[in-house]
Amino acid sequence: MIGEKICAIRKKRGLTLTELAEKANISKSYLSNIERNVNQNPSIQVISKIAIVLDVDLMTLLNTNSSIEKMKSKKPLDKEWLEIVNELKDSDMKKDQINEYKTLIEYIKWKSGN
Repeated sequence: MIGEKICAIRKKRGLTLTELAEKANISKSYLSNIERNVNQNPSIQVISKIAIVLDVDLMTLLNTNSSIEKMKSKKPLDKEWLEIVNELKDSDMKKDQINEYKTLIEYIKWKSGN
């Protein structure tokens, strides 16, 4: 179950198996075994490393009640979208300024529809 969650979140984040393994400093084959539920009992240290790279709370991976299907149904962001989001996140922009961008995007969508 934990392997399926890791795989779903990894794909949602747009990461390959290799990228996640490298960033978490674990072997690709070990990560693959976890995702395929071959290794159903990885250490808490390994799960913690994976959670940090995936930017999720450790309990998100450990909680068996959350819906994997919901995670799988969401399309992963393209690399370009992730870059834009990360640039905005890394900038000194305040959260209230994000609404200005939302307004601009809504205007562009409205204009495209006319």
